[in-house]
Amino acid sequence: MAKIKEIAVVASQTRLGDDVYSMWIKTKEITAQAVPGQFVDLYTKDGAKLLPRPISICETDKDKGLLRLVYRVVGGGTEEFSHYKEGDTIEVLGPLGNGFPLEAGGKGKKAFLIGGGIGIPPMLELAKHLPCEKQVVLGYRDVLFLNEEFSPYGDTYIATEDGSAGTKGNVLDAIREQGLKGDVIFACGPTPMLKALKAYAYEHEIECYLSLEEKMACGIGACLACVCKSKSVDEHSMVHNKRVCKEGPVFKAEEVEF
Repeated sequence: MAKIKEIAVVASQTRLGDDVYSMWIKTKEITAQAVPGQFVDLYTKDGAKLLPRPISICETDKDKGLLRLVYRVVGGGTEEFSHYKEGDTIEVLGPLGNGFPLEAGGKGKKAFLIGGGIGIPPMLELAKHLPCEKQVVLGYRDVLFLNEEFSPYGDTYIATEDGSAGTKGNVLDAIREQGLKGDVIFACGPTPMLKALKAYAYEHEIECYLSLEEKMACGIGACLACVCKSKSVDEHSMVHNKRVCKEGPVFKAEEVEF
């Protein structure tokens, strides 16, 4: 799959929460190639910020050539993006990384789609494309976003740290409280959540795929800034690691170590 770098046009942008924004950009070629679980690199207009910002693909509209990015403002780059309006331009590279294996969630299976925090957005595109029965479990610190958009694709369960909505606690607390069962797990979120899900999947003998969140620099596998520990030896670096931006961000749970 070829990586494409182009100047995209902002189609719209809305604020979903205190620091969470949803931006649709028009980039027909990247959208045509994108699959659930991949990401793009966005470049700022500030010449002092040379490195791009990696953002997961939340949704695609292939007919209109539109790509949706839901992101949290965490620094100067994403702060700049949050001020973009319809008609503004943005340099984008993508699609990047390896996405979720859709065949693992084939018909007849029952899948968990689990998102935590800013790991929730990429699960929406996956929910649209998996043909099997889906149970969506979303974990928040407090303020909810995107949760209502999952309802057309499967039963949705919520966990919040403060107990303001759904189960008080984390995504595993919600799964246990609701007595949910499944054949395969697809998840994206913070490392502690993924580590716990890996252990849960092993305990219950459930197939499990994890999308890792790591700080990235180049986004194309050249700089080794986003490596994670792996069981196998990486042919690029000849040590026990994998590049999250290149071999990932999606891995089978047993491939990675936490």
